[in-house]
Amino acid sequence: MSPAEQEKIELEHQAARLFMRHWERNQGVPIRHIWHNRPDKPDVSCFLDGERLDLEIAHLYGSEVEAMDILGRDLSATTQRELTALNASDTSGRLLRALNRILAIKAEKTYNSERVWLVIRNANPHWSRPEIEALQHHIEVPAGHPFEQIWMVADMHADSGIVQLFP
Repeated sequence: MSPAEQEKIELEHQAARLFMRHWERNQGVPIRHIWHNRPDKPDVSCFLDGERLDLEIAHLYGSEVEAMDILGRDLSATTQRELTALNASDTSGRLLRALNRILAIKAEKTYNSERVWLVIRNANPHWSRPEIEALQHHIEVPAGHPFEQIWMVADMHADSGIVQLFP
């Protein structure tokens, strides 16, 4: 397994654990035991109140440049200028566009699963829970998507909790 693949799995597991901890605390329903799946299934599986639940995990960075910065990659001078320009732009409009893009991409996937939830982890420090909640009724959840529920971990460390986006 390449270092990039290992990093991706670690990030997915972190996001799943953060989501599960908050879900259990908020709902009072046990959610336990995550394991990683093969590509034809959602990223991780767990047991929700004793029944299998699959979680497809996505990370919301905003742009490739922001992802590089957030993940601690070396940034060229050109990339740093792009990042500065992005940080000065309309953050809520960019949040909505980035979120809708993830929803559109994930909605096209099919999974070998009877029950799957989408969990999106907000990795962008410029976006906060209040901004996410303000957009809840403006996001575009594509018709025919495979998700029973869609949730967002509101920040990288889940300090501000989770937000239900759908239904």
